[in-house]
Amino acid sequence: MADDPLGRAHAVLARVPLIDGHNDLPWTIREYKQAPGDVAAYDLRAATPGHTDLPRLRAGRVGAQFWSVYVPGDRPAGDLVRLQLEQIDLARRMIAHYPDDLALALTADEVEQAFRAGRVASLLGAEGGHTLVNSLGTLRAYHALGVRYLTLTHNVHTDWADCAVLPPRHGGLTPFGEEVVREMNRLGMLVDLSHVSPATMDDALRVSEAPLIFSHSSARAIADTPRNVPDDVLRRIPDNGGIVMVTFLPAYVSQAAGEAREARRKARAEAAKIGDLAARALRLAEIDAEPQPRATLAQVADHVEHVRRVAGVDHVGLGGDFDGMSAAPVGLEDVSKYPHLLAELARRGWTDAELEKLAGRNLLRVLRAAEATAVRLQAARPASLATFPPANADRRGP
Repeated sequence: MADDPLGRAHAVLARVPLIDGHNDLPWTIREYKQAPGDVAAYDLRAATPGHTDLPRLRAGRVGAQFWSVYVPGDRPAGDLVRLQLEQIDLARRMIAHYPDDLALALTADEVEQAFRAGRVASLLGAEGGHTLVNSLGTLRAYHALGVRYLTLTHNVHTDWADCAVLPPRHGGLTPFGEEVVREMNRLGMLVDLSHVSPATMDDALRVSEAPLIFSHSSARAIADTPRNVPDDVLRRIPDNGGIVMVTFLPAYVSQAAGEAREARRKARAEAAKIGDLAARALRLAEIDAEPQPRATLAQVADHVEHVRRVAGVDHVGLGGDFDGMSAAPVGLEDVSKYPHLLAELARRGWTDAELEKLAGRNLLRVLRAAEATAVRLQAARPASLATFPPANADRRGP
């Protein structure tokens, strides 16, 4: 077995659930052109047009998956709660549709129970605090429906937290944003710092009483994009007990791929200004036809190893972002390829015990720590009554 890295990887994943931090399959199903939102029509028992289906989940030895119940941040505020509820409903319907293969999991124990039963433990992660619409009651309702992490922002600022990709608005978390983190700690909902600014990361690390996660982020020292985690933050993760789940999205893995994506974005923005519709369409087609650099499995492994070097082997995991990207890295084309990544790390000298931590033991530890923190905090304080704006704020108009 020592001379068979792929065999070692499969053996590890037979013992420990591979827990992936982020998969956008529910949004893919919602946007399925032939039958939008129809979990039966998007048949996971057969080959799907995306990155994810049941045969490939089995081939990839996926033991547990956080399904992202993503809602875009550019939708009208009045629609956000409805859309979030619809996505939670869609994900739960998807899980229920395949009872022999998927099992809703709300706790670390339930993840391990599903794994022992041969089913993919299915957890829900909400991507973006904009769907709270500034309400802690809404946060609690999402938790009651099964959401077990909240990404504080997506690619838009909220009224209480800065995202990574826009000029700062708050300088991190506002006092209400800090209260969101505290209430998530009290509920046992994981605070997810993917997509947030470094200042928001810093504030959340200061405030949180439970381990934090990055559900799908890589190392900024290797690919210098605002979506990745700076080394100074990585160095603080051990004190918090959290985990960085390395993502596979090429623009966050490969510096060249990231720069090419940004160049394409700017080119498309310029092309959109062309007045002649035919000329505009031609230019956009030309831009889209230009070849793009590909990320590779080896580059993803480089990010995993960097997080390990800086934060430690107890603080690294995997968050692929499958079905949330148009082109996956070479060697990690879909959810069937996880054993190949572990095999690459085995070839680089990782022990089986270290691979087990990466695959799932680290995330199980984080889940249990969050659950224990919730028990302690619920015994010490009631649900937060904080509002935004504060209840005593002067709400008189001009």
